[in-house]
Amino acid sequence: MTQYSLTCVNSSQLSGSFAVFQKPPPSTMPGNVFSLAWFARPTAPGTQVTFQWSVDYSFVWSETGILKPGINFSASQVLPADPDGQNMVQLTVDDYGASRFANPGSGGSVGSLTIQQLSNVVPNRTSVGVGMSGSGTFAIQAAPNMTAVFTPHPNYWVLFGNYTTGDVMDIEDVAGAVEVTYGGSLTTRTAVMGLDNLITVS
Repeated sequence: MTQYSLTCVNSSQLSGSFAVFQKPPPSTMPGNVFSLAWFARPTAPGTQVTFQWSVDYSFVWSETGILKPGINFSASQVLPADPDGQNMVQLTVDDYGASRFANPGSGGSVGSLTIQQLSNVVPNRTSVGVGMSGSGTFAIQAAPNMTAVFTPHPNYWVLFGNYTTGDVMDIEDVAGAVEVTYGGSLTTRTAVMGLDNLITVS
């Protein structure tokens, strides 16, 4: 499996964190799809960090309460997923009132990842979504008797600010984010934040 890496260099005078996130593809599902800070690490001026990942998917859920920008999505369960294999799972609540994934299988649309939310899901308590390389990338508010279908469309954006992994992001409000593209044999990129506080990717 191809490994990708992004080295982020802080050549500015600012303190904060580099964060990598993905923008959600156009979707027809009910509810807002939120991007999560997929990876984030504090990076002091004059230092660098490297993020590494591979394109392997997972189902994730978290007890977030109301899902909105500014809160943190910390996955309570991460279940391997494959758009062309085990591509469907159910979110349910057990006899003790605990949320969990159940009945993973291959009954969803090929090429997509499907999460069925059963009738016992408590409104406004949990959020469900998908992740890559073990960390959540997108989430939506879970609701009873709803089905969420995510069609993977890997894309990578980097920005600098006050972020921790799992932060729910407002994509309309991420000024300064720069897209990082990979292709062919290109699997390693470098992002540098200069003294002008702008990020350039090479």
